[in-house]
Amino acid sequence: MIWDLITRDLRRGFTGAAWLPIAFFLLVATLIPFAIGPDARLLARIGPGVLWIAALTAALLPIERLVEPDRADGVLDQLALHGLAEESVAFAKIAAHWLTFAPLLIIAAIPASALLATDGASLAKAELALAIGTPGLAALAVAVAAVTAGLPRAGSLAGLLLLPLAVPLLIFGAANALLLEAAVSLLLTAGAPFVAGAAIRASRT
Repeated sequence: MIWDLITRDLRRGFTGAAWLPIAFFLLVATLIPFAIGPDARLLARIGPGVLWIAALTAALLPIERLVEPDRADGVLDQLALHGLAEESVAFAKIAAHWLTFAPLLIIAAIPASALLATDGASLAKAELALAIGTPGLAALAVAVAAVTAGLPRAGSLAGLLLLPLAVPLLIFGAANALLLEAAVSLLLTAGAPFVAGAAIRASRT
């Protein structure tokens, strides 16, 4: 049943505005050189940070459709009636969210790095950092989506919650501190299903 839920969320993720996060990611990378000028050294120095800011916004954009539609339609209640734990539902949503945006994001980082005058070695480090850190971003997004589901202006509130919590990933990812980034990403990925599951149960009361 978990695989069916992942497949369902993947189908939903790749329809409609699924390409918006990637388009936004590339737009940010395109605008930065125009904003700061054609200084290749400066662009190369700030490139990893720009890629991570863009990745953070790409993970945040679809946050309103991660949990709330299923809560509003009663899908989460039906899954509970079928004996599927809320933590398992949250894990499936994290996996689907990561598969929806992270692989495309890693591919989009290649043309983005060219716009930011990033050399091959720096690009390889940035790609590895994105591969390590994006599971944590996906987990954080689902947990925040579950906490804010059903609340008024949930999208704005989710952004206020997610951005500060994602700062460690942003710092370690931009600095290529891969071991620290991996530790934070693992902690978020392991803890988020329990936070999201508790939030889903609380929303029924």
